Amino acid sequence: MTTQRNFRYYEFVMVAFVTVLICSNLIGPAKIAQLDLPFLGMVTFGAGVLFFPISYVFGDILTEVYGYARARRVIWAGFAGLGFASLMATVVVALPPAPFWAHQGAYEIAFGNTSRIVAASMLAYFCGEFVNSYVLARMKVATQGRWLWTRTISSTIAGEAVDSALFYPLAFYGAGIIPDDKLPLVMAAQFVTKVGVEVLFTPLTYRIVGFLKRAEQEDHYDRHTDFSPFTLKP
Repeated sequence: MTTQRNFRYYEFVMVAFVTVLICSNLIGPAKIAQLDLPFLGMVTFGAGVLFFPISYVFGDILTEVYGYARARRVIWAGFAGLGFASLMATVVVALPPAPFWAHQGAYEIAFGNTSRIVAASMLAYFCGEFVNSYVLARMKVATQGRWLWTRTISSTIAGEAVDSALFYPLAFYGAGIIPDDKLPLVMAAQFVTKVGVEVLFTPLTYRIVGFLKRAEQEDHYDRHTDFSPFTLKP
């Protein structure tokens, strides 16, 4: 069991994680973007891809420094925040607009995600984040704390694979929003882009992890951790 301690920056990392997560679901999903990238050609992706890799970086930092049990509490906090934001978005969209307010249609497009998309997003987040944290925690013990980059990248590959494999089919297959034959392309583009951002952020991850370990005097190893996601025990 993890010893109860007060940390200087744990809450700040938690707030940053939850903020990025909610932004990724409120700002990103409404837009499908397309860029012509060198060597890759035309790449189509959901704009939320700009946010999700950052949440995985914070997830890596939490697990690496504070351990799986404390990261688990943050994942649940993010899940609750995401659920509340989705509920309030549904309520606000459903409120009758004033006769002189001409933007209800645009508002519904931006914030009126269907219950199917919300459910798919929350399930994919829940599974992907826990897979990410679990893989990193296990690899840290296996590598005896060496080669941080192998853990951050491998855990992101595993977590993002689960996230993408769950979200897109559950949210869009047969819905007519994204053509079914284009779903594999969108999923692949999202996965590659998210993992690529994680790789690019590796130097920054090293700096933040190093700073937090020194400042908090903490470098947790999950050797005797209960890895069940369905508990909030520290």
